[in-house]
Amino acid sequence: MTDMQTMAPRASEPAAPPAGGAFVVRAAEPGEVFTPERLDETQLAIRDAVREFVARSVEPRRGDVEARDYATHRALLRELGEQGYLGVDVPEQYGGAGLDKVTSLLVSEGLAEAGSLAVTYGAHVGIGTLPLVFFGTEAQRRRWLPGLADGSIVAAYALTEPGAGSDAQGIRARADLSSDGTHYLLNGSKQFITNAGFADLFTVYAKVGGEQMTAFLVPRDTPGLTVEAEEHKLGVRGSSTCALTLADARVPAENVLGEVGRGHIVAFNVLNVGRFKLAAGCLGGMRPAIDRAIAYAADRRLFGRRLLDFPLTAERIARMAERTYAVESVTYRSAGLIDGRLAGAHGDAEQARAALEEYAIECSIAKVLASDGLNEVVDDLLQLMGGYGYVEDGGAAAMYRDARIHQIWEGTNEVNRLLVPGMLLRRAMRGRLDLLGPAKRAGDALLSPEAPIEDGTPLDEELRQVRAMRTALLVAAGIAVQRYGDRLEDEQEVLYRLADLAIALFAAESAVLRARASGDGLQANLARLVVLSSIAAVERGTAEVAGRVQEGDERRMTLAGLRRVLRRDPIDGVALRRAVAAALIERGGYRGV
Repeated sequence: MTDMQTMAPRASEPAAPPAGGAFVVRAAEPGEVFTPERLDETQLAIRDAVREFVARSVEPRRGDVEARDYATHRALLRELGEQGYLGVDVPEQYGGAGLDKVTSLLVSEGLAEAGSLAVTYGAHVGIGTLPLVFFGTEAQRRRWLPGLADGSIVAAYALTEPGAGSDAQGIRARADLSSDGTHYLLNGSKQFITNAGFADLFTVYAKVGGEQMTAFLVPRDTPGLTVEAEEHKLGVRGSSTCALTLADARVPAENVLGEVGRGHIVAFNVLNVGRFKLAAGCLGGMRPAIDRAIAYAADRRLFGRRLLDFPLTAERIARMAERTYAVESVTYRSAGLIDGRLAGAHGDAEQARAALEEYAIECSIAKVLASDGLNEVVDDLLQLMGGYGYVEDGGAAAMYRDARIHQIWEGTNEVNRLLVPGMLLRRAMRGRLDLLGPAKRAGDALLSPEAPIEDGTPLDEELRQVRAMRTALLVAAGIAVQRYGDRLEDEQEVLYRLADLAIALFAAESAVLRARASGDGLQANLARLVVLSSIAAVERGTAEVAGRVQEGDERRMTLAGLRRVLRRDPIDGVALRRAVAAALIERGGYRGV
């Protein structure tokens, strides 16, 4: 029995999970929102064990990891496998631990401080292993999953091509069935494949007959498969990234993963969980950046004072914490939603796929918010450290470089932003989510006074502002659909802003509900800052949407109504940020939140 199986927690079970995207049309109930404060003792023990693994096993070998010593990467993966961390998402009957998604999040988050090994791990357990978990036949799972779970087999995922990245269905790699039907011949090339330098098993996408996108399981020793030289990258330099060449690569017919012509289903579902796990990894990099900023500013002296004592330093630290709190609240909420759908599934792959597809919108939001947030936080760290941040020995330079890739892979943030309103509208058209009724009511709300929320609990005003943001988003979406109809997909600038409105709403609501449940003063102030930034973004975004889709008196009436709905009493943001920074300093960093 592995360490992870010994510590296996109960699944997190929020009350009756709502439909994916429902946050756009209705307020969430407190019981629907999973927060870090609801982690049980076993989950906390797993989180601490992962951090201890990084300190004990990775730190002494960090130089080898970052030098792309494949033997070190494989050895550390094997150690992770022996302790059960590679099999978190693998059902127990195939050698895994079959744990809940919150625990999966904790492991990815804890390994974020492992540098390039975190990339190796993430590619292996996420997009490398999950295609088999979700779509493999019984024979395929029994053949490969035990090795993937214990680390004796390393996985990679080969979708991207030189001419097809975010446009997954634009791949040109071709697969042709042999005349006797026993195998396929794969031809083409793949690019930017993580773990390719030492992976044993590739999930490769190609079009059967040049038309039917299909996934194939391709072992490294397949004749006709060539792994090209390593790419020289801006960041995560210790991870392996190579191109693949397929020249009549002979793949047995039984290695088709899923169904012929249904490879896009495999790809899109796997990318959903990849985005969710990426958000967890980003979060794992944000917290230590804040702690490092506080430690550096406490030691650095300027003009006879600690850097930490300057008000602008406090403002920067508070801004870093605000972004981290928003990402943390959204990521844990999303994990709780998925676990709520999986309650009672007992490792059923079909139910797992359905849960991930249900919350594809939330996964995209978490990915965008987290990757943007990580880049902003490490940029703040580097700026605070000045020249010491810019030189390699300071520690911030590597964090700065490594953070940048997260806005690109698992679908660029531009693509993910476009996916959010696109998925919402498709669900509305298919009757899965009622957007029309709420949008009409939101339009009516522009003309009528809004009742305050006064239930005697903290953050009443922030909850009212969250409700106002929802109204503004629905109004903006409604007038955009009314103006463009089916042509809205060509108005990418409008879709982009609608996505940002949805992201702001989800972040603000998640932060406020979490802070209300915690009863913690610091969390309440962090939630106020999240709302302050979010509502400002909503004001800008709705104004731009209205400016694009309406004209004349109609535009003026909409903007006047939105200003009234989004009204807010001025607050002293300077004092709020100073209070947040002081509390973080007193608690010794963000990990005390």
